[in-house]
Amino acid sequence: MALLTKKSEQFLFEYLNNASPTGYEASGQKIWLDYIKPYIDDYHVDNYGTVYGVINPEEEFKVVIEAHADEISWFVNYISDKGFINVIRNGGSDHQIAPSKRVNIHTQKGIVQGIFGWPAIHTRRGEKEEAPSLRNIFIDVGAKDKQEVLDMGIHVGCVVTYPDELMVLNDRYYVGRALDNRMGGVCIAEVARLLKENKVKLPFALYIVNSVQEEVGLRGAEMITQTIKPNCAIVTDVTHDTTTPMLKPNQLGDIKGGMGPSITHAPSVHRILQGLIVEASEENDIPLQREASSRMTGTDTDAFAYSNGGVPSALISLPIRYMHTTVETAHKDDVENVIRLIYHTLQKIQKNHDFKYL
Repeated sequence: MALLTKKSEQFLFEYLNNASPTGYEASGQKIWLDYIKPYIDDYHVDNYGTVYGVINPEEEFKVVIEAHADEISWFVNYISDKGFINVIRNGGSDHQIAPSKRVNIHTQKGIVQGIFGWPAIHTRRGEKEEAPSLRNIFIDVGAKDKQEVLDMGIHVGCVVTYPDELMVLNDRYYVGRALDNRMGGVCIAEVARLLKENKVKLPFALYIVNSVQEEVGLRGAEMITQTIKPNCAIVTDVTHDTTTPMLKPNQLGDIKGGMGPSITHAPSVHRILQGLIVEASEENDIPLQREASSRMTGTDTDAFAYSNGGVPSALISLPIRYMHTTVETAHKDDVENVIRLIYHTLQKIQKNHDFKYL
């Protein structure tokens, strides 16, 4: 069974290199939808931009596979008289990596380039240096004053993204911003492709869902699960590869990049559906890792699980390094195994599958 083809990788690079900040996902959603159209029977877009394709829409039993389409970013929050810009988060953007980063400010006039400035090391005196924080990071667009910034089309509320593009490290890892979680969008799109190319006939309606606004509280998933009202949902997102320096596996979980997808044990994860995932991994020699979450997964799994009176939901996670930076890093083998695991799990779900515990 072929996995990532040349066309698949072209899509992967185009989709991940496109800016898709929370609340402004439309351009990325168009790329994603254009790719999956040959593999689906129908599609829909909701009022906030969540996109989903449907296979076998005539069937009443509904199964969802889902990823989220948005990436973290910044909002312009203040423009000083001298023309420097302060920001607030749009999602969980990391202030510590900001200094010296190049940025794109999205305006109605187009993209304005800027930089996160930082005082030179020679000018920082004293025993205790001031660390980067939301209070002191700032963007410089080369303007002489506030009016010049405004004339560029920049105003409070403009969204700011990093321009860093995807690369391949040591022919082994994908590296870039927004692997969280547009790499999940690639995975579910590839599942749709494989089902079509291998002529797999599913006994239910399959909804391939690319949700918006996960990074600000699972909002897109909250909305779309009420629209679709699925019978079960398999969510894919990212998790931490805990093998890098400064991380503690005994606290964060022992997850290694290149050793396969991870499944999460948590209250929102349905044990019967998760059991099908484990069976699919064992029957198809797909490596699998495990982790636990004490209260919630922090992913769209929670939004699906606790909707519509309770939707059996499970989470398949892609291990990545350096989450919420511009160098998020995922092993190629893990990406392919997430695709394989979802693909084979779907073929274990029966029409009107009984997910009742008792």
